[in-house]
Amino acid sequence: MNQDPAINPAGLRHRAEAHAAAFPALLADAQHLAATVMLGDHGRRRAGMGDEFWQYRPAEDGDGLRAIDWRRSARGDAHFVRQKEWQAAQSVMFWVDDALSMTFTGGNNRPTKGHRARVLALALCVLLNRGGERFGLANRGTPPRRGEAQLTRLAGHLMDAAFGGETDIDYGTPNARVLPAGSRAVFLSDFFGDPEPVTAALTKATDRGVSGILIQVLDPDEEAFPYDGRTIFETMSGAVKFETLKAGKLKDDYLARLAARKAQMRDLCRATGWRYLCHHTDTSALEALMWAYRALDKSP
Repeated sequence: MNQDPAINPAGLRHRAEAHAAAFPALLADAQHLAATVMLGDHGRRRAGMGDEFWQYRPAEDGDGLRAIDWRRSARGDAHFVRQKEWQAAQSVMFWVDDALSMTFTGGNNRPTKGHRARVLALALCVLLNRGGERFGLANRGTPPRRGEAQLTRLAGHLMDAAFGGETDIDYGTPNARVLPAGSRAVFLSDFFGDPEPVTAALTKATDRGVSGILIQVLDPDEEAFPYDGRTIFETMSGAVKFETLKAGKLKDDYLARLAARKAQMRDLCRATGWRYLCHHTDTSALEALMWAYRALDKSP
């Protein structure tokens, strides 16, 4: 089992930028903005407040004279109104599990679960920032903001997690109380701990109009269970330890429990309107980023 290699915020962000470079700017869905609407820099393709031109429409009864675009109307006999796009910035909050279970990797040729989760989270923040959206980190209670300073701030917080995080805790727990009402959320974890706090968090979030995506990050060894003979299993903190002489006989039961946990997370997302992805650290991070990009950009 290997810990994260020494990395710095600039290096983490560089990798995130590389993954994000293949994508156009992400405009997070504005459907849940009822409680937290603010003017942004990118339109939502609906008429309303804003600065960007959207379309002309024929004038209707009730339109004031100042609403008429006289230059466009002069081209013909009808009067036209110049409409602008509705502009609203979406808040997207991230919870990136920084507990000890996320420091696991089954091979030196692939990243830890925590490192992959951090790179994915920051890459999504890069896309959100390019789209004029606000983003924050639920782990630190960092409120949603946008801009280069916010990217640097989050990179630093994620970097802190790479060098310790919740050092005495094996499994992380999300907190829905810091999620702004009507916002979006992205949870990244292996979700190997007690599922009840996750269920409670998603339920409370949904009750407050928060929708989002849940990405379960796993190492391929956790899926294949390549262990046989005498084996000592222990949590990353060493708090729980189990030794067996016949590890291979545990494989079927382990895989059944893993499948049940994945199904539980999938069903929870289905029940709350969230979206679920199981991502493995030996596969392309770009594939997971593409899925998350599309999931965030799609109305529930």
